[in-house]
Amino acid sequence: MKLAAHYNKVNIIVTLSVLVVGAVIYFFAINTITNNRLDEELGEEVSEVISYIQQYKQLPKQFDIDENQVEFIKTNLLNSKPRYFDTTYVNPRKSGDKSGRAFEGGLSFKGDNYRFRIIISSESTVYLKQIITAITLILMLVVLTILSLANRYLLNDLWKPFFGLLAHMKAFNVSESSSFKLTNNKVDEFNDLDNAIGVMSSRVKNDFQNLKHFTENASHEMLTPLAVITSKLDTLIQDETLKKEHFDQIQDIYGAAGKLSRLNQSLLLLVKIENNLIADNDTLNLQQLINDKLRQFQELLTSKEIQIYAELEDKEVVVSKYLIDILLNNLLSNAIRHNQVKGNINIYLTGDRLVIQNSGSDVPLDGEAIFDRFQKGSTSDGAGLGLTIVKNICNVCGWDMQYLFINNLHTFSIVF
Repeated sequence: MKLAAHYNKVNIIVTLSVLVVGAVIYFFAINTITNNRLDEELGEEVSEVISYIQQYKQLPKQFDIDENQVEFIKTNLLNSKPRYFDTTYVNPRKSGDKSGRAFEGGLSFKGDNYRFRIIISSESTVYLKQIITAITLILMLVVLTILSLANRYLLNDLWKPFFGLLAHMKAFNVSESSSFKLTNNKVDEFNDLDNAIGVMSSRVKNDFQNLKHFTENASHEMLTPLAVITSKLDTLIQDETLKKEHFDQIQDIYGAAGKLSRLNQSLLLLVKIENNLIADNDTLNLQQLINDKLRQFQELLTSKEIQIYAELEDKEVVVSKYLIDILLNNLLSNAIRHNQVKGNINIYLTGDRLVIQNSGSDVPLDGEAIFDRFQKGSTSDGAGLGLTIVKNICNVCGWDMQYLFINNLHTFSIVF
C-alpha cells in the first residue's frame, strides 16, 4: 500500500472517529438541553395546576389547562416522589400515539391523597433532534467527501517533490558523469532529503570512480609481470638441456600464471558488467550465435564423444555481442567440461527462453550457491567465476537465470 493510501486511511479513520464521538456528545447535549427546557415548561404547568386547585378548590379537568393532559389518581401513599420522564400519549385532536414529556408527583386534596401526572407534547423537540441528527450525518458525509478529495488532489500535489526525488533516485546511475539534480521545494523536510541525497550521490560517485580507477590500474599492473613471467617460462620450456623434473615444475608455474591471468580478466569483466560499463548493444540472432558457438566447440565435443541435440527457434535479442559471446561460451564450456564421456547436451531455444541441459554428476548442484563467486565443484580446475559472470550478464540484460536438476540432467535456463 502506498504512503498516500496509508495516510488517507489513518486520516479518515481518525476524522470519522472524532465526528462520531462528537455527534454522540452533541446529540446527548441537545437531548439534555431540550429535556431541561421541557421540564421547565412542566414545572410551570405544575405551578398552574396547584394555583388552579388553590383558587377554585377543585381538581382541574383535561381542557382546563390548555391542551396538556392532566391526570389525577387516588392513592394510599402519603407522598409520591416527583419525577420527570419521557412517555407517549393519545391526543384527541390528532391520530396515533404522540411523544411527550411527563411530570409525576403527589398532593393532598380534601383529605385524600392523589398521584397526578402532567404530559406535554415533545414532538417539536423530537423533530428538532431528528433534524439535528440528519444534519450531523450529512455534515459527516460532506466532511469525509471533502477530506477524501483533498487527500487525493491537494495532498498528492504536496507529495509531488517526494515522487520527483524518488524518480531521480531510480534514474540515478553511478557510472554516469552527470550529477544528481537538486530541486527547490516549499517543504523543509523535502529540502533536507534532497540535500542529503545530493551529498550521498556525490560521495557514491567519488567512491565508484576511485574503485574503478583502482581496479583498472591494478588489473593493468598485474598484466605486465604476468606477461614477463609467461615470456620467461616460454623461454625456459624451449631449453633442451632442461631436466624433466625441472620441466614439470615450470609447467606447473606456467599453468598457475595462466590461471592467475584468467582470474584477473574475469574479475575485471565482473566489475565492468556489474557497473554496466559495457553498453554496445546490437540486435543479434541468438540461433545463429549458438550454431556458430557449437562449431567452435566441435573438437572438444568430438574428443569426449558428446552427443548434441539442438532444437532452436529463430530468436533475436538486443544485447552486447561481447557479453552474449561470453555467456554462451561459459554455458557451453561448463556443459562440456563437467560432462561425462559419451554424454549428452540438449539445447532448446524458444521465443521466451534458452535451455541448456547436460549429463554428468548424478548429484544435483546447490541452485542458490552455484551463482556465487568462487563456488565450484571439487573436481573443477576453474576459478569459480563462470556462472557468476553468466548470472550478472543476465541481470544486466533483464533476464532470469535458473538452475534445475531434471531427469538426471543439469538444466540451466535463461528466461528472456
